[in-house]
Amino acid sequence: MVILGKEALSVSEFEAIVLNNENVEIDPVALKNCTDSHDFLIKFSENKIIYGINTGFGPMAQYRVDDSQRKELQLNLIRSHCTGSGGLLPDSLVRGILLSRLNTLLLGYSGVHPSVINLLAEFINKGIYPNIREHGSVGASGDLVQLAQVALALIGEGKCNVNDSICNTDEVFVANNLKPIEIVAREGLAIINGTAAMTGIGLVNNIRARQLVKLAVMASCLINEIVN
Repeated sequence: MVILGKEALSVSEFEAIVLNNENVEIDPVALKNCTDSHDFLIKFSENKIIYGINTGFGPMAQYRVDDSQRKELQLNLIRSHCTGSGGLLPDSLVRGILLSRLNTLLLGYSGVHPSVINLLAEFINKGIYPNIREHGSVGASGDLVQLAQVALALIGEGKCNVNDSICNTDEVFVANNLKPIEIVAREGLAIINGTAAMTGIGLVNNIRARQLVKLAVMASCLINEIVN
């Protein structure tokens, strides 16, 4: 069991969770910081215009969104970015993406509802992997397409891979007694805006490259011993 949020996540801990299927636990203090950040954002955003909370996105930021449509705004942001093409990413890379996104949100600066933190941890511990296509990105804002597919699963939609079987996410939730995240202010924007996909995949590749170098050195030593 690796406790997340108490200290900075190390590469060895990342490897234990992602490649050795170690479970995670959320540090209570870190979770409280995330909750406090969320509560502050809700109070601070009252009677203010804040990008991505009650405005459109990108060039549409000049348009105010009515408070009654805040939840719909976040849901539409997630659904509109769920594109992509090619094959599905393997479970190990998706697990790396989930951990990378969870580790970032646990810093407490995103203002997400704590249900996002808890459900991401449940996905990792229960081996629930959102279907993420290997190709597709929007560019400057990060891995919007890939992370939107993570967010889609967090709201209980789309498909997930569980025990090497592709299932509807809503059925997975029922089977595991899970509930979708709560959309309050900026959960959609906070989940999809970042580089968690390239970070998670990059770390997995880095770890595997180190393993290959170690094996290559060992093989070279054995060959030299044999031909000595």
